[in-house]
Amino acid sequence: MDIQILGGFAARLDRTEIVPTAPKPRQVLALLAVNAGRLVPASLLVEELWGSRPPRSARTTLQTYVLRLRELIDAALDQAPGGGPRSSKDVLVTRAGGYLLEPGDGTVDFRTFDRLSTEGYQAMEAGDHAGAGRLLHAALALWTGPALVDVDRGRHLDVQARRLEEARLCALDRRIEVDLILGRHRELLPELTVLVHQHHLNESLCGQFMLALYRAGRAGEALSVYQRLRAALVRDLGLEPSASVQRLQQSILGAPTQAARELQPVH
Repeated sequence: MDIQILGGFAARLDRTEIVPTAPKPRQVLALLAVNAGRLVPASLLVEELWGSRPPRSARTTLQTYVLRLRELIDAALDQAPGGGPRSSKDVLVTRAGGYLLEPGDGTVDFRTFDRLSTEGYQAMEAGDHAGAGRLLHAALALWTGPALVDVDRGRHLDVQARRLEEARLCALDRRIEVDLILGRHRELLPELTVLVHQHHLNESLCGQFMLALYRAGRAGEALSVYQRLRAALVRDLGLEPSASVQRLQQSILGAPTQAARELQPVH
């Protein structure tokens, strides 16, 4: 089974889509998918679907949703070539107290993302900036939009989506750092313009934008980014920019033009 959650939700068996259109069965499959290969307790699925006040029929209704998912899986298996599991119960497995989605040897995009980004961080630590850039670019290319953007989310799916978004921002931050180290400041400017607008309180992104602008010969705009960041932090959080961002601002104010490339990303 191939699973995609980094954007719109998709799950395919031999290229046959098995994600239902009905919201709650779709939600059940999504929570099983983000825990692929691990048991998901029925109580957790019930809480995901109905919160802290489930109806009396919740367990029975959940079983109905699982049955519907298995019907879709069986239909996909009927169209598949020989080999592999022949029953939906081998794919959506019932275990004591819950259910488990078995992806087999299919691709699971968020796990591929985790692997590539981890390898990218390791390459950075080893000083292989070009290799790190390739790995982190490949990891981020797996994202087509916000995680599970087309699935209704209860508490548990929302936590998972937030975790994945935090992991994406971390990978993005390190990839931009690598691109700055490799001298790609001009290429970064359009992307950073959008990112800083979307994450106006993110000091690391703002610092990277300041540095890219300064290296591109736009010191005045770099200082304007700092002033906007400071105003937003004071207004929204009652905080001043971090010491590292303040040092970057002072470096831009005091550094001669020829020293522009020596300024480093904020971390």
